[in-house]
Formats: sequence, C-alpha cells, structure tokens
Amino acid sequence: MPYTLKAPVEHELLIKKSRFISCVQAVEGRQEALAIVQALRERHPGAAHVCWALLAGGQSAANDDGEPGGTAGRPMLEVLRHQELEGVLATVVRYYGGIKLGAGGLVRAYTDAVAQALAGAHKVAHERQQDWTCQLPYSLEGWVRRELELGRAQLLAATHGSVVTISLRVSIAQASTLRARLDEGSQGRLLWLDQPQQPAPT
Repeated sequence: MPYTLKAPVEHELLIKKSRFISCVQAVEGRQEALAIVQALRERHPGAAHVCWALLAGGQSAANDDGEPGGTAGRPMLEVLRHQELEGVLATVVRYYGGIKLGAGGLVRAYTDAVAQALAGAHKVAHERQQDWTCQLPYSLEGWVRRELELGRAQLLAATHGSVVTISLRVSIAQASTLRARLDEGSQGRLLWLDQPQQPAPT
C-alpha cells in the first residue's frame, strides 16, 4: 500500500561544514512541487544547491541542481521509493562549507538528509482522489458545505454568480457515497458539470 505524509517535516544535517536542510511533504503533483522548489530558492538565495525529488506516479522526477549527476536527486528519489511513498516531495537545500565531499559522500549526505527527515514524519495511507464540479442554488450552499465536510471531501473553490459553482476533491473510497447523498438530499437541484473522473492507473 502506498503512503503519503500527514504534515511537512524539516531536518538539518551538518557534514564537513556544509549544511543540508531537508524537507519532506505531501504534494498533489509536479506543478505544486516546482512552486515549492522556487519558493525555497527565493528563501535561500545564498544556498549552493536546491535539490529535489518527487514521487507522484507519472509525474515523478529528480533534480541535482548542479551537483554531480546522480549524486543528489536520484538518491533522494530512491529513499522515497524504498519507503513506499506516493505524492511526496523531498527537497534538500545545501550551503557549501568549503570542503568537497566527493561523489560517494554526496550520495550519502543527500540520502541521509531525506531519510532522517522521514524518520520524524507521520505516514498515512495514500488515498486516490478525484475532482468534481457542480452548480447549485444559493439556498443549498450551507447544506452542501456541511455534507462535504461529513464526507471528508475538500472544497477547492466556490464561485458565486447567478448560482453557486463548487469544485471539490474526494477520495475514491468516499466518492460514491457522497455523490448519492448529494443527489438525494438536493432533490435534483444540484447539477454536475462533469462526469466523475476515472482515477489514473497506478
């Protein structure tokens, strides 16, 4: 069974005067991961490298950010794979301390940085999700919001025009029950704008 992380965890290693600041966190996919990496670059302008690894199905990737090829991103990715994670981003910000570590030393450093961050992380079962959009009269908005909360669905957006348009995300396990409850309770006044998406194969 794949797992994801309940909350982000940071950890810092000091190896031969180089600082390795690692973070592991759950993400939806590559777009969110790249935004987090960019924010790290802006937060650490003096860092020598911001390396990362993403394990998210077909969007998985690894980046050495200037370190010798295969010494940072790939070892970080292997740590995520070894722990059966899915939808998880690992980042390591390195401040160079003036002492070269060599290829083997770098692999160990980046591997340990991610592994030690994960040691403090709380893993939870990774539930596959799907997104829906629906329209409803204003009179139903409060009820629908409560139903989403009861069904453990995430409200992504609510737009208020002549009617209310709601975008939501729900786990595959809860989807059919929630859909049936919304259809029955709204007595046909809730309009689905798209068919429920089929989950991507894993």
